[in-house]
Amino acid sequence: MSEFGALSLVPPLLAIGLAIVTRQPILSLFLGIWSGGILYAGGPDPLADPGGWLAGVVTAGFGVVPTFDWIVGGIIADEGFHVEILLFTLLLGSGVALIWRLGGATAVHEWATDRLETQRSVGLATWALGVLMFFDDYANTAIVGSTMREVSDRLRISREKLSYIVDSTAAPVATIGLSSWVAFQLSMIGEGYDVVAEDHGIETPGLFETFVQSIPYNTYALFAIVMVGIVVLSGRDYGEMLDAEHRSRETGRVTREDAQPLQQVERDLGSPIEDRPMLGTFFVPVVVLIAVTLSGALWTGYGGWVELQAEADAPTSLEAAMAAEGTLQVLVDVIGEGNFAGALVWGSFAMVLTVICIGLAYDLFSLGESVDTVLDGFRLMTTAVTILVLAWGISAVAEDLGTGDYVAGVAGNVVSPELLPIVVLLVSAVVAFTMGSSWATMGVVTPIAIPVAYELTGGFDLMPVMVGAVFSGAIFGDHTSPISDTSVLSSTFTGADLIDHVRTQLPYALTVILVVLACYAVYGYLDVGPVIFLPGGVLALVVLVYGLSELDAGRKGVEPAPPASGVEPASDVSSATDDRHDSQD
Repeated sequence: MSEFGALSLVPPLLAIGLAIVTRQPILSLFLGIWSGGILYAGGPDPLADPGGWLAGVVTAGFGVVPTFDWIVGGIIADEGFHVEILLFTLLLGSGVALIWRLGGATAVHEWATDRLETQRSVGLATWALGVLMFFDDYANTAIVGSTMREVSDRLRISREKLSYIVDSTAAPVATIGLSSWVAFQLSMIGEGYDVVAEDHGIETPGLFETFVQSIPYNTYALFAIVMVGIVVLSGRDYGEMLDAEHRSRETGRVTREDAQPLQQVERDLGSPIEDRPMLGTFFVPVVVLIAVTLSGALWTGYGGWVELQAEADAPTSLEAAMAAEGTLQVLVDVIGEGNFAGALVWGSFAMVLTVICIGLAYDLFSLGESVDTVLDGFRLMTTAVTILVLAWGISAVAEDLGTGDYVAGVAGNVVSPELLPIVVLLVSAVVAFTMGSSWATMGVVTPIAIPVAYELTGGFDLMPVMVGAVFSGAIFGDHTSPISDTSVLSSTFTGADLIDHVRTQLPYALTVILVVLACYAVYGYLDVGPVIFLPGGVLALVVLVYGLSELDAGRKGVEPAPPASGVEPASDVSSATDDRHDSQD
């Protein structure tokens, strides 16, 4: 249990609340971290000894010392993982800037004009790309967001809608596919099983077996992907997304007036070179990014796997290991040992180098101009990187104050076997919402949920359900939190306002989680399995999307979907912030 108790909830909830109300995520995150610094410096019980608590606050510079310790710690946490993600983000910014400068986006725009002629076709292409980029959620948001932004702008798809499609496929796909997530998820299952084995001295099921069995119960991830497809195919929206889409269709403004997009390529980089726009300028660097990233991950994974096999006196030959353990198990083990963060850095650097080589080879710019564009790309990512660092900082605050442990501990006593999946789902959602990290949530909740489930049932039958509930709640909380790193990156690479993205995505995430809760309820109390509740849940999503869109559109006096004739492509679509910037010039 957290030493700070309910006070541990104050910093993340303050940051989230301020961000939503003020639409100033950087200031809100910093104030949230600072409030945690004040609490941490004074001690866990300010009412017991107000004088001593205040003295502690003053000694620590009114919380400034721990505040900046957390911010720095957030950057260097996880053995440099966050540093590598920052480098990847900056290099991706440079890659985007170079591609834009050389007219790659113009070439894609012209190519897509003859092929993607409706909002539905663009939405389906974005959704399909998101599903195909299953190997890493960060790379997913960067590649899909950057690829589809100009195309969606042309057909007056709001940046909020594009950001939703990107965000709601990235993490859900990564958590059920062969990705950088799988190894971490397996390790968390292992930690929970280790507790059970140590306490009861019994043999536990295989980690991979449990993970595979948990996929149908990772219901939020599955339904989130399906929900995107339903929304795209039907063209129907509700909540603030309906307002955003109606604004974009009627006015051509793909962002809200006064919005603060985290990336504005057009404004920050100027006009591209359009005399020779080439598709290769766009697609070749992207292919290089994917190829180098996957190769790097597999290369590092194979090296780590060989070392582990040697330490365990197990076969170090892939053929022998596959014969003994199965091809899929060995593949998961190899991927699990891969350094995906490092591979993303190598891939993004290779991408930048490739674009520079193309520009020099075709005499599109000089070496000095290429360096200037690389630096412009770094500046393009300044806001996103700042928010990422502060989001990791607030997560460090929550970890040191014990926010996740407090939430998990409070809910730990209010359980029954039938209700347990729902409780675990909700606990994971609250932890992820307040910490802004699905991985941190899995790390906190999984090792607690598995032993609790064993104590309640005396067996392992419920374990796949527990694992699926943790993963589902973690991703849902991540999707609804403005301090989530994937929310930040989705907004960045689609050029959306972060808070607008969270506010418009929230009704859809809530719709999905309500259906998931209903599925868990019929599973727990009626013993209805995934074979029945998964198709039933999809049907419920379809009914809800149509019903809620009709209800909300009728209330607002607008159409719930684009006209049957489609939306006229815009010849010059720009964000409201671009227009303001131009007028100031």
